[in-house]
Amino acid sequence: MTRITLYKLLFVVYSVAQCQGVHIVQVPSSKNTPQGEKLVEEEQPVTSSSPSQPTTSSPPQLEEPKNITTTAAPDQCNLPPELVDEIKSYQDTVDQIIEYVVRGDYKGRTYEVLAELVDTFGPRMTGSGQLEAAIDWMLELSEAEGLENTHTEDVTAPHWVRNTESAWMTQPRLHQLNMLGLGGSVGTPPEGIKAEVLVVKDFDDLQKHADQAVGKIVVFNPVWVSYGETVKYRSQGASKAAEVGAVASLIRSIGPFSINSPHTGQQEYTDPQHKIPTACITVEDAAMMDRMQARGQKIEVHLTMGAESYPDIITRNTITEVLGHQAPDEAVVVSGHLDSWDVGQGAMDDGGGAMISWNSAVVLQRLGLRPRRTLRAILWAGEEQGLYGGFAYHKNHVNESDKFQLLLESDIGTFNPLGLAFNGTQEATCILEEVTKLLHSLNATKVVSPMDGGPDIEVWMKDGVPTGSLYNANEKYFWFHHSNGDTLSVEDSDVLDHCLAVWTSVAYVAADMTQRIPHGPSSKDPSLEVPKTQNYDTPKTPHSPRHQLG
Repeated sequence: MTRITLYKLLFVVYSVAQCQGVHIVQVPSSKNTPQGEKLVEEEQPVTSSSPSQPTTSSPPQLEEPKNITTTAAPDQCNLPPELVDEIKSYQDTVDQIIEYVVRGDYKGRTYEVLAELVDTFGPRMTGSGQLEAAIDWMLELSEAEGLENTHTEDVTAPHWVRNTESAWMTQPRLHQLNMLGLGGSVGTPPEGIKAEVLVVKDFDDLQKHADQAVGKIVVFNPVWVSYGETVKYRSQGASKAAEVGAVASLIRSIGPFSINSPHTGQQEYTDPQHKIPTACITVEDAAMMDRMQARGQKIEVHLTMGAESYPDIITRNTITEVLGHQAPDEAVVVSGHLDSWDVGQGAMDDGGGAMISWNSAVVLQRLGLRPRRTLRAILWAGEEQGLYGGFAYHKNHVNESDKFQLLLESDIGTFNPLGLAFNGTQEATCILEEVTKLLHSLNATKVVSPMDGGPDIEVWMKDGVPTGSLYNANEKYFWFHHSNGDTLSVEDSDVLDHCLAVWTSVAYVAADMTQRIPHGPSSKDPSLEVPKTQNYDTPKTPHSPRHQLG
């Protein structure tokens, strides 16, 4: 999941929420955290389950986070009684969906499809044969399930390959550093770079010691605050170090917890003429070198990276639908990104989100629930390198913005669902509050703002389109994010079922209700503009498998 930019979020009635706080717009007594912020750790360890495990009739009862400041929402909902009654009338249908997914014939199916995806194709890096073969597989599954209008839309995206890489501390002792090159990094010379290390805590510390950085490898060892705050050292660290004459940079992995595990991610050079190799190292090794430097010990590292950037490639967004019976040109979108980094399996980021989105369409199809509007499932491509699939889709469909009833994306974990994170007008928020009340049996009735976890759809916010993401108890998300630990073992079959039930229910009610969810005004917020330097070509491509697993 890419989180390079912090987005400014606009609302019609209520004000901009700060990225460190959450505005609770449904349950004043509850305590929550923004998606992407670290929650209080649960005492219960992360476990995995298979579809054969005993079933549960209700979601796991996880303790609410306690370290969050909450703000009670003012009672500003004044929806027409007939609209409230209409939404309440969907209770039986929502209960049918929940029963079918959580206890019925579809129980465990989402986990099974996710397991087959990650076991068969492994990590699905943009530009790889694995991703393209996985796209073809999803198209074939969609057609086998009888889903409609199954197709792809082409996306132009960067093609970066890490190749062979290693890092060794050679002084004050020999020690192999677990490392992962950062996306877009240049490589080292074939013999590598051997240089003394300068450890700094942040960018201010780097500037204070700029004269000592010349010819050295700068190691950033920042304190974890949150992903949104701390990720700047990954995205900007190499450029900042190059500005003061460093020959390479290493960053402490961006995460709150580590078992000697490096976490990769995308970085950007601000000066295309002055690029230095950059990689992440573990929390433990960064802390160790910080201690060594404090003692006055000389630290030397030998870094070798074969990273290389190739010409842009064409990958594909994958799209399939359950067509609306009354207004098929209007749509509710459910989505997640199918691509991942080239480590682990991409099961959590974002296999889970992609699978609950695709399976939402399958559940409606199997239950014969055809809504008034179209339910459109989109599996994005090129997300990890900079939201290329999301921006391409926006460019190709921006003239249809008034046709979108609701855009949903799940890309911040599929752990125990608590409700929705949502951006929209006060009236739209009130409507979503009523819809999530239907999920009381899953204890997933919260609506919080601002939305986080929908990076590919955030660009639509400037057009006033209502957007939402899965709000879930994801306090351990950044333990595994962009690392070799992102495997199927992180996912739980029963919890995936609960996430699917929430996702399908909300999408169906929004797609079938007679009321249009109101859009907000268009915004000129520059942080949500498509970068002008990127080329997004998105012609529609019929389903025609043409790639081999590489």
